[in-house]
Amino acid sequence: MGVCTQDDELRKRFTGLADHVVNLMTFIARDAREILARLGANSIEDVIGRADLLDQVSRGAEHLDDLDLNPLLVRVDPHARPPRSTRVQRNAVAPSLDEQILKDASAVFSRGEKMQLVYDVRNTDRAVGTRVSSAIVRKFGPDGLTDGQLTLHLNGSAGQSLGAFAAKGLRIELEGDANDYVAKGLSGAVIAIRPFGGCTREAPGDAIIGNTVLYGATSGALYAAGGAGQRFAVRNSGASVVVEGCGANGCEYMTGGVAVILGKVGDNFAAGMTGGEAFVLDEDDRLEPRLNAETVFVSDLDAEAEMRCRSMIEAHVAATGSRHGAAILADWERRKRAIRHVRPFEAGYMESVGLEKVKA
Repeated sequence: MGVCTQDDELRKRFTGLADHVVNLMTFIARDAREILARLGANSIEDVIGRADLLDQVSRGAEHLDDLDLNPLLVRVDPHARPPRSTRVQRNAVAPSLDEQILKDASAVFSRGEKMQLVYDVRNTDRAVGTRVSSAIVRKFGPDGLTDGQLTLHLNGSAGQSLGAFAAKGLRIELEGDANDYVAKGLSGAVIAIRPFGGCTREAPGDAIIGNTVLYGATSGALYAAGGAGQRFAVRNSGASVVVEGCGANGCEYMTGGVAVILGKVGDNFAAGMTGGEAFVLDEDDRLEPRLNAETVFVSDLDAEAEMRCRSMIEAHVAATGSRHGAAILADWERRKRAIRHVRPFEAGYMESVGLEKVKA
Protein backbone atom coordinates (compact mmCIF):
# COMPACT_ATOMS: atom_id res chain seq x y z
CA MET A 1 0.00 0.00 0.00
CA GLY A 2 1.40 3.34 -1.03
CA VAL A 3 3.65 2.12 -3.83
CA CYS A 4 2.02 4.64 -6.19
CA THR A 5 2.37 7.51 -3.76
CA GLN A 6 4.36 10.71 -4.15
CA ASP A 7 4.60 11.07 -0.37
CA ASP A 8 8.24 10.81 0.74
CA GLU A 9 7.27 9.26 4.07
CA LEU A 10 5.34 6.47 2.38
CA ARG A 11 8.00 5.91 -0.26
CA LYS A 12 10.48 5.07 2.53
CA ARG A 13 8.61 1.80 3.00
CA PHE A 14 9.76 0.57 -0.38
CA THR A 15 13.48 -0.09 -0.24
CA GLY A 16 13.96 -1.46 -3.75
CA LEU A 17 16.16 0.40 -6.21
CA ALA A 18 15.71 1.18 -9.88
CA ASP A 19 18.92 -0.81 -10.44
CA HIS A 20 17.10 -3.92 -9.26
CA VAL A 21 14.61 -3.56 -12.11
CA VAL A 22 17.47 -3.00 -14.55
CA ASN A 23 19.13 -6.19 -13.30
CA LEU A 24 15.91 -8.18 -13.69
CA MET A 25 15.42 -7.06 -17.28
CA THR A 26 19.10 -7.74 -18.02
CA PHE A 27 18.75 -11.32 -16.73
CA ILE A 28 15.59 -11.84 -18.81
CA ALA A 29 17.37 -10.53 -21.91
CA ARG A 30 20.35 -12.80 -21.23
CA ASP A 31 18.11 -15.86 -20.85
CA ALA A 32 16.32 -15.00 -24.09
CA ARG A 33 19.65 -14.60 -25.87
CA GLU A 34 20.83 -18.02 -24.66
CA ILE A 35 17.61 -19.67 -25.83
CA LEU A 36 17.98 -18.03 -29.24
CA ALA A 37 21.58 -19.26 -29.48
CA ARG A 38 20.50 -22.84 -28.77
CA LEU A 39 18.04 -22.50 -31.64
CA GLY A 40 20.75 -21.19 -33.94
CA ALA A 41 19.16 -17.75 -34.20
CA ASN A 42 20.82 -14.38 -33.90
CA SER A 43 17.77 -12.32 -32.92
CA ILE A 44 14.06 -12.40 -32.15
CA GLU A 45 13.47 -11.43 -35.79
CA ASP A 46 14.95 -14.78 -36.86
CA VAL A 47 12.36 -16.86 -34.99
CA ILE A 48 9.17 -14.95 -35.81
CA GLY A 49 6.88 -17.29 -37.74
CA ARG A 50 9.17 -20.30 -37.23
CA ALA A 51 6.48 -22.82 -36.32
CA ASP A 52 8.92 -25.57 -37.33
CA LEU A 53 10.85 -24.84 -34.12
CA LEU A 54 7.86 -25.76 -31.97
CA ASP A 55 7.20 -29.26 -30.61
CA GLN A 56 4.27 -30.60 -28.66
CA VAL A 57 5.40 -31.88 -25.28
CA SER A 58 3.65 -34.39 -23.06
CA ARG A 59 1.60 -33.02 -20.21
CA GLY A 60 2.04 -36.25 -18.28
CA ALA A 61 -1.47 -37.69 -18.45
CA GLU A 62 -3.25 -39.62 -21.21
CA HIS A 63 -6.43 -37.56 -21.03
CA LEU A 64 -4.34 -34.35 -21.45
CA ASP A 65 -2.32 -35.67 -24.39
CA ASP A 66 -5.14 -36.81 -26.67
CA LEU A 67 -5.11 -33.64 -28.76
CA ASP A 68 -2.70 -33.62 -31.70
CA LEU A 69 -1.44 -30.08 -32.30
CA ASN A 70 0.78 -30.95 -35.27
CA PRO A 71 -1.71 -29.63 -37.85
CA LEU A 72 -1.28 -26.22 -36.21
CA LEU A 73 2.51 -26.35 -36.19
CA VAL A 74 2.84 -25.72 -39.90
CA ARG A 75 5.18 -23.08 -41.21
CA VAL A 76 3.74 -20.78 -43.80
CA ASP A 77 5.77 -20.55 -46.99
CA PRO A 78 8.48 -18.04 -45.95
CA HIS A 79 8.74 -16.76 -49.50
CA ALA A 80 5.04 -16.05 -49.93
CA ARG A 81 4.96 -13.05 -47.61
CA PRO A 82 6.94 -11.62 -44.66
CA PRO A 83 6.39 -13.53 -41.40
CA ARG A 84 5.50 -10.37 -39.53
CA SER A 85 3.85 -7.02 -40.18
CA THR A 86 6.00 -4.62 -42.15
CA ARG A 87 3.68 -1.64 -41.94
CA VAL A 88 5.26 1.38 -40.29
CA GLN A 89 1.94 2.71 -38.95
CA ARG A 90 -1.03 0.39 -38.62
CA ASN A 91 -3.62 3.11 -38.13
CA ALA A 92 -3.34 6.67 -39.30
CA VAL A 93 -4.18 9.28 -36.68
CA ALA A 94 -7.78 10.28 -37.28
CA PRO A 95 -8.65 13.93 -37.84
CA SER A 96 -9.50 15.64 -34.57
CA LEU A 97 -10.72 18.93 -33.17
CA ASP A 98 -7.22 19.51 -31.79
CA GLU A 99 -5.88 19.85 -35.33
CA GLN A 100 -8.13 22.85 -35.87
CA ILE A 101 -7.32 24.24 -32.43
CA LEU A 102 -3.58 24.10 -33.14
CA LYS A 103 -4.11 26.02 -36.38
CA ASP A 104 -6.31 28.64 -34.74
CA ALA A 105 -3.96 29.02 -31.77
CA SER A 106 -0.82 29.51 -33.85
CA ALA A 107 -0.32 32.97 -32.35
CA VAL A 108 0.07 31.42 -28.91
CA PHE A 109 2.97 29.31 -30.13
CA SER A 110 4.59 31.83 -32.48
CA ARG A 111 4.19 35.07 -30.50
CA GLY A 112 3.11 33.99 -27.02
CA GLU A 113 -0.27 35.71 -27.32
CA LYS A 114 -3.13 35.06 -24.94
CA MET A 115 -6.14 33.64 -26.77
CA GLN A 116 -9.72 32.48 -26.24
CA LEU A 117 -11.24 30.18 -28.85
CA VAL A 118 -14.82 28.89 -29.17
CA TYR A 119 -15.89 25.52 -30.62
CA ASP A 120 -18.85 23.19 -30.76
CA VAL A 121 -18.00 19.72 -29.53
CA ARG A 122 -19.58 16.28 -30.06
CA ASN A 123 -19.16 12.95 -28.31
CA THR A 124 -17.01 11.78 -31.22
CA ASP A 125 -14.47 14.48 -30.30
CA ARG A 126 -12.22 12.51 -27.98
CA ALA A 127 -9.22 13.70 -25.97
CA VAL A 128 -9.85 17.35 -26.75
CA GLY A 129 -6.89 19.36 -25.50
CA THR A 130 -4.43 16.46 -25.37
CA ARG A 131 -2.54 17.13 -28.61
CA VAL A 132 -2.67 20.84 -27.86
CA SER A 133 -1.06 20.14 -24.49
CA SER A 134 1.62 18.05 -26.15
CA ALA A 135 2.43 21.02 -28.38
CA ILE A 136 2.50 23.36 -25.37
CA VAL A 137 4.97 21.18 -23.48
CA ARG A 138 7.20 20.69 -26.52
CA LYS A 139 7.28 24.43 -27.20
CA PHE A 140 7.30 25.95 -23.71
CA GLY A 141 8.02 23.10 -21.29
CA PRO A 142 5.65 21.85 -18.58
CA ASP A 143 5.55 25.22 -16.75
CA GLY A 144 6.26 27.59 -19.61
CA LEU A 145 2.80 29.16 -19.94
CA THR A 146 0.84 31.15 -17.39
CA ASP A 147 -2.56 29.83 -16.31
CA GLY A 148 -5.25 30.54 -18.89
CA GLN A 149 -2.86 31.56 -21.67
CA LEU A 150 -5.02 29.51 -24.05
CA THR A 151 -8.71 29.15 -23.17
CA LEU A 152 -11.05 26.84 -25.06
CA HIS A 153 -14.79 27.54 -24.76
CA LEU A 154 -16.63 24.37 -25.77
CA ASN A 155 -20.36 23.83 -26.27
CA GLY A 156 -21.96 20.39 -26.50
CA SER A 157 -21.29 16.85 -25.36
CA ALA A 158 -17.59 16.03 -25.25
CA GLY A 159 -16.34 12.53 -25.99
CA GLN A 160 -14.04 10.45 -23.85
CA SER A 161 -10.91 11.84 -22.21
CA LEU A 162 -11.71 15.53 -22.34
CA GLY A 163 -8.57 17.33 -21.20
CA ALA A 164 -6.52 14.15 -20.79
CA PHE A 165 -2.97 15.09 -19.76
CA ALA A 166 -3.90 18.75 -20.24
CA ALA A 167 -0.92 20.97 -19.49
CA LYS A 168 -0.44 24.16 -17.49
CA GLY A 169 -1.46 27.22 -19.47
CA LEU A 170 -4.53 25.55 -20.99
CA ARG A 171 -8.02 26.23 -19.68
CA ILE A 172 -11.04 24.30 -20.95
CA GLU A 173 -14.55 25.60 -20.26
CA LEU A 174 -17.37 23.30 -21.35
CA GLU A 175 -21.06 24.11 -21.36
CA GLY A 176 -22.74 20.75 -21.70
CA ASP A 177 -21.52 17.39 -20.47
CA ALA A 178 -18.64 14.99 -20.99
CA ASN A 179 -18.04 11.25 -21.22
CA ASP A 180 -15.63 9.08 -19.21
CA TYR A 181 -12.01 9.87 -18.31
CA VAL A 182 -12.37 13.64 -18.02
CA ALA A 183 -9.01 15.13 -16.94
CA LYS A 184 -7.23 11.77 -17.06
CA GLY A 185 -3.61 12.42 -16.11
CA LEU A 186 -4.36 16.14 -15.70
CA SER A 187 -1.02 17.95 -15.69
CA GLY A 188 -1.62 21.55 -14.68
CA ALA A 189 -4.58 22.73 -16.76
CA VAL A 190 -7.90 24.03 -15.42
CA ILE A 191 -11.17 22.47 -16.58
CA ALA A 192 -14.60 23.91 -15.76
CA ILE A 193 -17.86 22.20 -16.76
CA ARG A 194 -21.40 23.49 -16.33
CA PRO A 195 -24.76 22.25 -17.67
CA PHE A 196 -26.41 23.38 -20.90
CA GLY A 197 -27.98 26.76 -20.25
CA GLY A 198 -26.05 27.19 -17.00
CA CYS A 199 -26.95 26.18 -13.44
CA THR A 200 -30.63 26.67 -12.63
CA ARG A 201 -31.23 25.18 -9.17
CA GLU A 202 -29.84 25.34 -5.65
CA ALA A 203 -29.27 21.61 -5.37
CA PRO A 204 -26.55 19.19 -6.49
CA GLY A 205 -26.54 18.94 -10.27
CA ASP A 206 -27.30 15.77 -12.21
CA ALA A 207 -24.44 13.66 -13.52
CA ILE A 208 -22.45 15.83 -15.89
CA ILE A 209 -19.23 13.83 -16.33
CA GLY A 210 -18.66 10.09 -16.68
CA ASN A 211 -16.61 7.42 -14.96
CA THR A 212 -12.94 7.42 -13.99
CA VAL A 213 -12.59 11.18 -13.84
CA LEU A 214 -9.11 12.51 -12.90
CA TYR A 215 -7.54 9.06 -13.15
CA GLY A 216 -3.86 9.50 -12.34
CA ALA A 217 -4.00 13.31 -12.34
CA THR A 218 -0.87 15.03 -11.01
CA SER A 219 -1.71 18.76 -10.93
CA GLY A 220 -4.26 21.31 -12.09
CA ALA A 221 -7.91 21.76 -11.19
CA LEU A 222 -11.34 20.50 -12.24
CA TYR A 223 -14.67 22.14 -11.40
CA ALA A 224 -17.89 20.40 -12.41
CA ALA A 225 -21.35 21.79 -11.60
CA GLY A 226 -22.86 18.32 -11.48
CA GLY A 227 -22.10 14.78 -10.43
CA ALA A 228 -19.38 12.39 -11.55
CA GLY A 229 -19.66 8.68 -12.25
CA GLN A 230 -17.86 5.79 -10.62
CA ARG A 231 -14.13 5.60 -9.77
CA PHE A 232 -13.90 9.35 -9.39
CA ALA A 233 -10.36 10.71 -8.70
CA VAL A 234 -8.81 7.24 -8.68
CA ARG A 235 -5.04 7.54 -8.18
CA ASN A 236 -5.22 11.31 -8.13
CA SER A 237 -1.83 12.42 -6.86
CA GLY A 238 -1.98 16.20 -6.94
CA ALA A 239 -4.98 17.78 -8.67
CA SER A 240 -7.73 19.78 -6.97
CA VAL A 241 -11.36 19.08 -7.83
CA VAL A 242 -14.88 20.14 -6.87
CA VAL A 243 -17.88 18.09 -8.00
CA GLU A 244 -21.46 17.78 -6.77
CA GLY A 245 -21.58 14.03 -6.10
CA CYS A 246 -19.91 10.85 -7.29
CA GLY A 247 -20.59 7.12 -7.75
CA ALA A 248 -18.97 4.06 -6.21
CA ASN A 249 -15.23 3.85 -5.49
CA GLY A 250 -14.68 7.59 -5.29
CA CYS A 251 -11.15 8.72 -4.33
CA GLU A 252 -9.91 5.14 -4.60
CA TYR A 253 -6.11 4.79 -4.22
CA MET A 254 -5.80 8.56 -4.05
CA THR A 255 -2.26 9.59 -3.06
CA GLY A 256 -2.44 13.38 -3.21
CA GLY A 257 -4.54 16.38 -4.14
CA VAL A 258 -7.83 17.63 -2.73
CA ALA A 259 -11.37 16.55 -3.60
CA VAL A 260 -14.44 18.54 -2.52
CA ILE A 261 -17.69 16.64 -3.08
CA LEU A 262 -20.83 18.72 -2.58
CA GLY A 263 -23.27 15.84 -2.72
CA LYS A 264 -23.76 12.12 -2.25
CA VAL A 265 -20.97 9.58 -2.63
CA GLY A 266 -21.27 5.93 -3.64
CA ASP A 267 -20.13 2.75 -1.93
CA ASN A 268 -16.49 1.99 -1.09
CA PHE A 269 -15.51 5.63 -0.85
CA ALA A 270 -11.78 6.31 -0.18
CA ALA A 271 -10.74 2.66 -0.57
CA GLY A 272 -6.95 2.43 -0.41
CA MET A 273 -6.61 6.20 -0.05
CA THR A 274 -3.09 6.87 1.29
CA GLY A 275 -2.62 10.58 0.58
CA GLY A 276 -4.44 13.79 -0.17
CA GLU A 277 -7.75 14.65 1.42
CA ALA A 278 -11.47 14.87 0.68
CA PHE A 279 -14.24 17.14 1.91
CA VAL A 280 -17.72 15.61 1.65
CA LEU A 281 -20.99 17.47 2.18
CA ASP A 282 -22.88 14.84 4.20
CA GLU A 283 -26.20 16.44 5.07
CA ASP A 284 -28.07 13.11 4.98
CA ASP A 285 -25.53 11.10 7.04
CA ARG A 286 -24.83 8.79 4.10
CA LEU A 287 -21.03 8.88 4.21
CA GLU A 288 -20.22 6.56 7.11
CA PRO A 289 -21.91 3.38 5.78
CA ARG A 290 -20.35 3.97 2.36
CA LEU A 291 -16.85 4.74 3.59
CA ASN A 292 -14.06 2.19 3.30
CA ALA A 293 -12.40 3.01 6.62
CA GLU A 294 -9.39 0.72 6.31
CA THR A 295 -7.00 3.54 5.45
CA VAL A 296 -8.84 6.76 6.38
CA PHE A 297 -10.54 8.51 9.24
CA VAL A 298 -13.22 11.21 9.28
CA SER A 299 -13.40 14.39 11.34
CA ASP A 300 -15.17 17.73 11.44
CA LEU A 301 -13.58 20.82 9.93
CA ASP A 302 -10.97 22.66 11.91
CA ALA A 303 -10.29 26.34 11.18
CA GLU A 304 -7.52 25.72 8.67
CA ALA A 305 -9.42 23.00 6.80
CA GLU A 306 -12.54 25.17 6.75
CA MET A 307 -10.64 28.00 5.09
CA ARG A 308 -9.24 25.74 2.37
CA CYS A 309 -12.55 24.00 1.73
CA ARG A 310 -14.45 27.27 1.46
CA SER A 311 -11.81 28.70 -0.86
CA MET A 312 -12.23 25.75 -3.24
CA ILE A 313 -16.02 26.10 -3.22
CA GLU A 314 -15.66 29.80 -4.03
CA ALA A 315 -13.40 28.92 -6.96
CA HIS A 316 -15.97 26.34 -8.07
CA VAL A 317 -18.78 28.90 -8.05
CA ALA A 318 -16.65 31.42 -9.92
CA ALA A 319 -15.68 28.87 -12.57
CA THR A 320 -19.06 27.21 -13.15
CA GLY A 321 -21.74 29.54 -11.80
CA SER A 322 -22.97 26.71 -9.56
CA ARG A 323 -26.07 27.84 -7.68
CA HIS A 324 -25.70 24.86 -5.36
CA GLY A 325 -22.23 26.01 -4.39
CA ALA A 326 -23.43 29.60 -4.02
CA ALA A 327 -26.26 28.47 -1.71
CA ILE A 328 -23.76 26.65 0.50
CA LEU A 329 -21.59 29.74 0.77
CA ALA A 330 -24.60 31.94 1.52
CA ASP A 331 -25.52 29.74 4.50
CA TRP A 332 -21.96 28.75 5.38
CA GLU A 333 -22.12 28.84 9.19
CA ARG A 334 -24.89 26.26 9.23
CA ARG A 335 -23.99 24.08 6.27
CA LYS A 336 -20.28 23.79 7.04
CA ARG A 337 -21.25 21.62 10.00
CA ALA A 338 -22.30 18.90 7.54
CA ILE A 339 -18.95 18.86 5.73
CA ARG A 340 -16.82 15.87 6.72
CA HIS A 341 -13.05 15.86 6.37
CA VAL A 342 -11.66 12.54 5.11
CA ARG A 343 -7.92 11.93 5.55
CA PRO A 344 -5.61 8.91 5.47
CA PHE A 345 -4.01 7.41 8.55
CA GLU A 346 -0.62 7.25 6.84
CA ALA A 347 -0.41 10.99 6.25
CA GLY A 348 0.21 11.63 9.96
CA TYR A 349 -3.04 13.47 10.60
CA MET A 350 -4.15 11.28 13.47
CA GLU A 351 -1.32 12.37 15.72
CA SER A 352 -1.79 16.00 14.75
CA VAL A 353 -5.35 15.99 16.06
CA GLY A 354 -4.63 13.80 19.07
CA LEU A 355 -6.64 10.76 17.94
CA GLU A 356 -5.73 7.10 18.16
CA LYS A 357 -5.73 5.04 14.97
CA VAL A 358 -8.80 2.82 14.94
CA LYS A 359 -9.61 0.82 11.84
CA ALA A 360 -13.14 -0.31 11.08
